[in-house]
Amino acid sequence: MALKDIDPGQVSYFKLNNEINIPVNGQIPLEKDKEALAAFFKENVEPNTKRFGSLKERLDYLVDNNYYERDFLDKYSDAFKQQLSDYLDAQDFHFQSFMAAYKFYAQYALKTNDNNYYLEGFKERVFANALFFADGNEDLAQNLADEMIHQRYQPATPSFLNAGRARRGELVSCFLLQVMDDMNSIGRAINSALELSRIGGGVGLSLSNLREGGAPIKGIENAASGVLPVMKLLEDSFSYSNQLGQRQGAGVVYLNVFHPDIIAFLGAKKENADEKYRLKTLSLGVIVPDKYYELVRDNADMYLFSPYSVEREYGKPFSYIDITKEYDNLVANPRIRKTKIRARMLETEISKLQQESGYPYIMNVDTANNASPIHGKIIMSNLCSEIMQVQEPSEINNKQEYTKLGTDVSCNLGSTNIPNLMKSPNFGASVEAMVRALTYVTDHSDIDVVPSVQHGNHLAHSIGLGAMGLHTYFAKHHMEYGSPESIDFTNIYFLLLNYYSLKASNKIAKERNETFHNFDKSKYADGTYFDKYVKQDWAPKYPEVAEQFAGIHIPTRADWEQLRADVMKDGLYHQNRMAVAPNGSISYINDTSSSLHPIVNRIEDRQEKTIGTIYYPASGLANDTLPYYKSAYDTDMRKVIDVYATAQQHVDQGMSMTLFMRSTIPEGLYPWKKGRTDKMTTRDLNILRNYAHAKGIKSIYYIRTYTDNDDEIGANACESCSI
Repeated sequence: MALKDIDPGQVSYFKLNNEINIPVNGQIPLEKDKEALAAFFKENVEPNTKRFGSLKERLDYLVDNNYYERDFLDKYSDAFKQQLSDYLDAQDFHFQSFMAAYKFYAQYALKTNDNNYYLEGFKERVFANALFFADGNEDLAQNLADEMIHQRYQPATPSFLNAGRARRGELVSCFLLQVMDDMNSIGRAINSALELSRIGGGVGLSLSNLREGGAPIKGIENAASGVLPVMKLLEDSFSYSNQLGQRQGAGVVYLNVFHPDIIAFLGAKKENADEKYRLKTLSLGVIVPDKYYELVRDNADMYLFSPYSVEREYGKPFSYIDITKEYDNLVANPRIRKTKIRARMLETEISKLQQESGYPYIMNVDTANNASPIHGKIIMSNLCSEIMQVQEPSEINNKQEYTKLGTDVSCNLGSTNIPNLMKSPNFGASVEAMVRALTYVTDHSDIDVVPSVQHGNHLAHSIGLGAMGLHTYFAKHHMEYGSPESIDFTNIYFLLLNYYSLKASNKIAKERNETFHNFDKSKYADGTYFDKYVKQDWAPKYPEVAEQFAGIHIPTRADWEQLRADVMKDGLYHQNRMAVAPNGSISYINDTSSSLHPIVNRIEDRQEKTIGTIYYPASGLANDTLPYYKSAYDTDMRKVIDVYATAQQHVDQGMSMTLFMRSTIPEGLYPWKKGRTDKMTTRDLNILRNYAHAKGIKSIYYIRTYTDNDDEIGANACESCSI
């Protein structure tokens, strides 16, 4: 039976997998998942995999038939390629769940043009990735193969999927663009959104610089249409540019909370919005300075400022104004157009929309900038709210040419698998291999259709190494999510990622005698970034956590002092190194929990196109781990915030932190509910957002709400950007 002809009703593996959801004597029949996995290989993979007599025969076929590029293979001898293939065979890799295998073969495995046969298994995809990202370096290729086959490292979906393929998309996950307050910039942004959606990846755009509805144009009052028509044009652009019909493009627009169009901006996502402006697929994010939290706390009026008059007064775009610092001056300046609203009214509107749709994302812009060691200003984030890099504005003439080329952002992502990396024979060497793989992506990304993205990437060399499987690790080690021990583990794990990624970046800078642009103006160059690490000892506080890190070198103050000296002397190659993405499909193929948040269900049901529901048991689910696999919906979200905040202190960019709420909050979950079962209110979300801000959280991704009707609101995490 050819792949394209497979009928879910004619194979046993879907039925076996679905039996997981049918208790037997009150027990979850987890063995059914293993039976489904075995049946999937017997009935689907083995009869539909194209066989070859040798590695050479296989590679020649793939090159000759335009499945693989030739260049990356020709950088290695036949003997080394055979050696690497034999090594991968010897590791005897096996998927650990039906979902893992199904996801890989459905989404990642290379297939023949007629879609009848698989041309790759997981081992072969790892083989291609290792050779591709090592760029001819045999030692690195060997190390990367070792990291990936043992699932300690997982490249982002665009990288893992496209590495080595002759007909491929880009290797990067998403993009960040800013729009200036003129028609040339708006037109260029819409064109860029079309082009970037065509090549794959989600696109984030900041609209904060655009003048508000009713603002003057060439001195004529009430001429400007504001941000809503631009938002609608962007949504239509993403829908039109649908990546060869495979999926619609995806985008998010960000607006500063002090922009006069903020109420209309939020209203465009409501169910009862005017159809002319109602947004169905475009995501929304709000840029929130510290001053907003102060005004909400004081139950004060807040002023919204016209970007047009602010730019005329300050000589720079609205996004680049420090609202918290300049707020009183802006209020007092009669030349700044402004309107007044109640801060808590806006706070309630944000919470209402989050209850209804899961939006908007929240980006705490001052928190991000105050923690940033980089010269320049962070003004926005991306479709998954974890990328936070400095940008500079561009200027575009009437011919749509750049008269001043600014810097925008592309996201080069990969993820550590926490339970597996903790078993690495050499934690530091593992991280260095991962950094080098990501370095290849940033070095070879050449997004010429959007010169500002191309320029920014070439200057910054930024990467985003993240993590997944945190809840899986906690459960397997009998730690409750958010407990002091789990916080302690999170602290040390991300400290290690930070330290060893810094060492790797410094090593690459020294090898190449090259640093990222404006390194000399950064807090790395003057050494102040390292102050918190050299002024105290960072070590596990709990004996059980210390035992988990036994055999892994935790840097001492002396190690940090030496690293500071090395960085001040030779620099860093990467402007940014770390970011924690949502980890969509890759967490399934790695058989681990996604990102850093708690699991949603012990047995997750996932709707897959054409075949219906697949059930996925949490990794390592057993009698002894069952109590530690509490659903995110039954977890105090302050514990989730605490875990993320602990990691955030070591992560130079951001993290995609989702909050999970029930429409009816269980008794005793939150103290302000006074112990009673009660409906979720806007106040609950207000409290959690303010708590997150106080704990140093840079962004909040979706608010997912589980309703009393067993529906989920805000659960449509973007596949185009999640890695």
